[in-house]
Amino acid sequence: FKLLGFLDVQSVPCARESVLYGSVGSLVVGLGHFLATSRVRRSCDFAVGGFICTMLGYWFYCRYNLAQQRIRQRMLQEGMRNRILYEGSYLDPEKNQTGNERRDS
Repeated sequence: FKLLGFLDVQSVPCARESVLYGSVGSLVVGLGHFLATSRVRRSCDFAVGGFICTMLGYWFYCRYNLAQQRIRQRMLQEGMRNRILYEGSYLDPEKNQTGNERRDS
């Protein structure tokens, strides 16, 4: 479904989880403030603030972890590509070198 008519929650990474955690944060903050003060309007304001803060906080946390995961995945793919490319050649770091080959290098 689309949030606010333009944000497709299913296709954007981390959007669904951010909205869900934001709604839970909103409920916790709003209800906690209401139980502490018994002021309805002010509790609703705190609930909206809690939603925004929780949603944005989890959004940045999730996107940061996603970026780290993509970097690790890219490094792993490059390492696998190099392993296939250099396997069996003189550039292979795992190839056992004899004493003569070490002196020539």
